[in-house]
Amino acid sequence: MTSQPFSTRPLRIVVGATTYPPDVNGAANFGHRLATGLAGRGHDVHVVCHSTDREAHTEVEDGVTVHRVASYGSPFHPSIRGILPWQARRADALLDKIQPDVVHVQSHFFICRGLINSARRRGIGLVATNHFMPENIFGYIKVPGRLQHAAGRILWRNLIKHYRKAQLVTAPTPRAVQLLQDNGFDDVALPVSCGIDVERYRRHARSHRRRHRPDETRTVLFVGRLDEEKHIDDLLRAMALLRSDVPTRLEIVGDGSRRAAFERLAAELGIAERVHFAGYLSDDELLDAYARADLFCMPSIAELQSLATMEAMSAGTPVVLANAMALPHLVQPGQNGYLYPPRDVHALAAAIDDVIADRATIERMGAASERLVARHDIDEVLARFESIYHHVAGTDGAVELDEIRTELAS
Repeated sequence: MTSQPFSTRPLRIVVGATTYPPDVNGAANFGHRLATGLAGRGHDVHVVCHSTDREAHTEVEDGVTVHRVASYGSPFHPSIRGILPWQARRADALLDKIQPDVVHVQSHFFICRGLINSARRRGIGLVATNHFMPENIFGYIKVPGRLQHAAGRILWRNLIKHYRKAQLVTAPTPRAVQLLQDNGFDDVALPVSCGIDVERYRRHARSHRRRHRPDETRTVLFVGRLDEEKHIDDLLRAMALLRSDVPTRLEIVGDGSRRAAFERLAAELGIAERVHFAGYLSDDELLDAYARADLFCMPSIAELQSLATMEAMSAGTPVVLANAMALPHLVQPGQNGYLYPPRDVHALAAAIDDVIADRATIERMGAASERLVARHDIDEVLARFESIYHHVAGTDGAVELDEIRTELAS
C-alpha cells in the first residue's frame, strides 16, 4: 500500500480521547501520534480530551488544537479522570463550534461518550477505535476475582452498545478485532495498527551503537506501566532463574501502582543489584534505553498491540513476549525472538537465555525485528485512517468499504 491518501481534500477531524499527553500510556501516545501526524499531512485536527485539573483549556500543541474539558480526579490512579454523566453534553457545544467532517473516538467513556452521541445526532461521520479490555482496569478498581468474569461481560456490553453507533470501528490488530467479535460486536470492524515512527527509533539505535561498543553485560528491557496486569513479577522471577554465564541486567522503565512491590520482590529474589527501576523517562532518554537494550520482554497478558514492543523492534531489538492476546502478531518464533506460555517463569527464563547467549543471535534477531515492524510505520497507518475518514464522511474521493479492506490486507 502507498502512503498517499485516497483524496487530497483536507479534512477537519476531531480526535476524542479520555487520556492524552501529559498522560503516559498506550492510548494517550496513540492519540497524540495520530493527531500530530494528521496535522502534519495538512488536516485541521482538534483533540477533545479531559483536562489535568478542574478547569477547561484550549491551546495549540504541536500543530493540533487541543480542547481540554474540565474533569475530576479519581481515587484509583492519577491518570484516571472523569466527568459527570450530564457533563458529557459539553461535546455538543464543541462540535457546533468546530464543525468537523469526522469524529474519531478512542474510548466509550466520559467525554468520548458525549462525542459519540453528539456526532450521531448531527450526522457527522463517526469512527471508533478500541483500546479497552476489562483486565486493564481491574488492577485499578479492585474487583474480586470471582466477580471479574461477570463484571467483564457488563463492561463489554456497555462498550458494544456505544460503538455500534459508529459507522466504522477499528482495533489495533486482527486479534483485537476478534476479541470485539467474541464479545458480541457484529458490525464493521477493521484491524488498523496504532503505528509508530519506525525510522526515528531505527536511526537513533544505529547511531547509538556506533558510538557505544557493547560490553559483555546484556541488558533486558521492559517499558510500560508497573501495574498488576503487566506481570512484571514474572520477569523478575525469570531473571533470578537465568543460567547464562553472561552478566545480565534488567532495566524497567515506567511507573505504577505496583512499583514498590516489585522493588521488594527484586530484593527478596536477591537480584536487586541487577535490576534498575528507571521510572518515567524523557523521549530522548527512552530512545537511549531502547538503543542499549539487547532484548525486550513483555510479560503482559492484556495487550491489544503493545506500542513499547514495536518501538523496541524498530530499534533493532529481539523480543520475548507472552503468548497472549495480540502479542503473537509481533513475533516469528526463532526469527526475531520467542513466545512463551503466559505466567510460565521457567519458560520465560529459558527464552531469555536462548537470546542473550551470544551477540550474533542478538544481532540476527534484532535485524529481523526491524524487518517485521516496517508494516506498522506511522505513514502507512495515517494513510489508512485518511481513507476511512473519507469513507465515513462521504467526501470527494471517498472509497467503498471493500476497497478499504483490500488496502488494509495488502
